[in-house]
Amino acid sequence: MSEPKEMSTETRSLIAAVLCLIVIAGWSLIYKPPQPVPPPTTNPTPVVSGPGAPSYAIPPAGAVAATPATLRAAGEESTVTVESDLYRVQISNRGAVVHSWQLKKFTDDYSPPRILDVVHTDAAQAGGWPFALALDDPQQEATVNNALFQVTSSDPAATDVKTGSILHAPADVTFAWSDGHLEVTKHLIFDPTYIVTVQTTVLLDGRPLRSSLSWRGGFGDITAYRAALQTQVFTSAAGKLNTLAAKNLGQSGQSATRATLPGPFDFVGIEDLYFAAAFLPPVTPHGDVAQAPLALTSRTLQHNTVIDGKPEVEILPEMAAGPSVPGPTDLRVYVGPKSIDGLKAVRPPLNSLVQFGWWGFISEPLFYSLRWLHQYVPNYGWAIVLITILINMVMFPLKVKSMRAMIKMQKVAPEIKSIQERYKKYTMRDPRKAEMNKEVMAVYSREGINPLGSCWPTLIQMPIWFGLYRMLANTIELRHAPWIGWIHDLSARDPYYILPIVMAVSMYFMQKMTPTPGMDPSQARMMAMTPLIFGGMFALSPSGLALYILSSNMIGIGQQWYLYRSTPPPPKPSRGPGKKK
Repeated sequence: MSEPKEMSTETRSLIAAVLCLIVIAGWSLIYKPPQPVPPPTTNPTPVVSGPGAPSYAIPPAGAVAATPATLRAAGEESTVTVESDLYRVQISNRGAVVHSWQLKKFTDDYSPPRILDVVHTDAAQAGGWPFALALDDPQQEATVNNALFQVTSSDPAATDVKTGSILHAPADVTFAWSDGHLEVTKHLIFDPTYIVTVQTTVLLDGRPLRSSLSWRGGFGDITAYRAALQTQVFTSAAGKLNTLAAKNLGQSGQSATRATLPGPFDFVGIEDLYFAAAFLPPVTPHGDVAQAPLALTSRTLQHNTVIDGKPEVEILPEMAAGPSVPGPTDLRVYVGPKSIDGLKAVRPPLNSLVQFGWWGFISEPLFYSLRWLHQYVPNYGWAIVLITILINMVMFPLKVKSMRAMIKMQKVAPEIKSIQERYKKYTMRDPRKAEMNKEVMAVYSREGINPLGSCWPTLIQMPIWFGLYRMLANTIELRHAPWIGWIHDLSARDPYYILPIVMAVSMYFMQKMTPTPGMDPSQARMMAMTPLIFGGMFALSPSGLALYILSSNMIGIGQQWYLYRSTPPPPKPSRGPGKKK
């Protein structure tokens, strides 16, 4: 039985590189940080539930009866719209909830594209709307969120807000309702920015109740691929961001049952890949962030939908933010894109929502470099090509050393092969195999060859690939950024797989131009499969990443050709007398 042939160092390095790609890609898909176990929910206000229970919390014994509130309610349902250059928000007076929140600078993936609306109407009709109130008593909550509020505004031109009224930011709207016992006021202040201030007071016979402001019915770009799976809740405590997938919301093992995490949290919210709704503490008159820690209430909603023509059940995260004790709720809510610079300008900063993972030290500099180039080349695709050229020029001296190392290895290849032939009769576990390695390394040392020298360009490129992948998948500036022709979104895969195919072909030609000293036919066949493996791996990756690798390969082919012209490879060894041609 013949002994398996020894793999060359280049083959081992390539196999290690492919395995690293597979492991890191799989890790990023399945790894999630450990999630905190939600503690039991506590109700500051004692309530009675069950059949025949009263609608309101029972006041403690000995409490002094308060003067009933004045009855306040609208006669019919109406809507008011507030808009700025960035958004258009439609609010209904039934529950004082948001029915539409359009981000005017962004579109969805429909054909033709529409202005992006981060409110999911179908799901909200079934489970509740954004800015609904969460109360400890479910009957009180249902009453408030279905009540017809009176609507007023301090804007002199719109003091009496009527159906279809349109206000322009900066603007404020006040919603008020009372049935004589339960009294609710919700005051919304809209800035021209993506931030709206929401001040809420809920009283029962003059006593404050604990309330939280909700985002219900899903969030973000509903047209994105598997949109519900990309939506998650987040919290931040002591500067550390934590994300909660849908399965980790609500009570343990019962995500559809509401549960509260008392925190205290710096901010909380809900997000998808490119957009976020962050609930923030108020600012003081001096412009500082107030010390007003938040609690998070969360659960999930099951929503029946149709995906790819098949009926499915989506699990939608829902959350609410507010204080953990009775009293008024004062929040600022950021609803907008996860733009790094824009998030950094928010107080407290929200740029941690753009998560590059392990490769942030590469992804963020790449992003800023691309954005700087984009000022002069108004196309992110060509900016990627230019940055590829710059990176390859910086790495060219290393490629020269790599080529020289491979040429030297070609020169000593016959000697290395004769050493391997002498030891091929020994098994891999035989101690004499170690002597073979010593002899091979002695040859390399004599000739001044670093066996890994030819692998460094590829090994250095791999972190750039991973960093670019994370940048393309997480920065909103690359969302819907076109290149040429059929590439309309560099953050999405090539719809016709043209770039991955051309990339694999260029990788094959580059491989053919690269010296492979000491490689036997079986290893050569395995190496020939490498372009197909990489082409398949990058077929579902962002097209911007395939464009980068293709550009790098084309530059590499040109550099390889130049090096061959300037440093010809050594002549092949003669076959010797008696050998057949």
